[in-house]
Amino acid sequence: MPRPPDPAKRHELLDQVRQYVIRHGLADLSLRPMAQALGTSDRMLLYYFGTKERLIADALALDENRPLLRAPELLDTLGRPEDPAGLRRFMEQLWRLFSTPDRRALLPLSLEVMVASLLHPDRYGPLMHDVITGWTRLLMSVLGDLGLAEERARTEATLLVDAVFGLNVAPLADGDWDRAEAAFRVLLDRLEPGWQTT
Repeated sequence: MPRPPDPAKRHELLDQVRQYVIRHGLADLSLRPMAQALGTSDRMLLYYFGTKERLIADALALDENRPLLRAPELLDTLGRPEDPAGLRRFMEQLWRLFSTPDRRALLPLSLEVMVASLLHPDRYGPLMHDVITGWTRLLMSVLGDLGLAEERARTEATLLVDAVFGLNVAPLADGDWDRAEAAFRVLLDRLEPGWQTT
């Protein structure tokens, strides 16, 4: 009977793979050169993870500072929004999480994953689907608590998620983060009145 994979070794490999993918991106990622750089073999990586796609997905999911993972903690700190102003404060705090230097350093890779999920939905589709779905469900829940009907809450949540992703990706082209932040605040100015139910 084969010995099961060692969880500590798996975690160590995941951390190394994550750092490698951040440095090198996805475009020309190949198991053999990556394994060689990590001091292991492609067979060992497949033993622990099954496929290259699973390896990458698991490595990217390892990031404990992802804003989506920190959002429940943020809700606990701020308190669940009870009115549109509270939801605005929550969104402003999330924006700050996305705006830290380490988050911005990961944005090119996030864009690569997004494009890869379109070009190879069978391989990378679940990565982006899980992120978008997770954010949309979270914001739908908050908007529902404010009294918005389910369909309206879904539309508002979708608008917020898509706009925040776009405003984080666009500055990769021109580096104008100040303009993106100003646009984000204008977006909230325009959306906040629509979160009222009375």
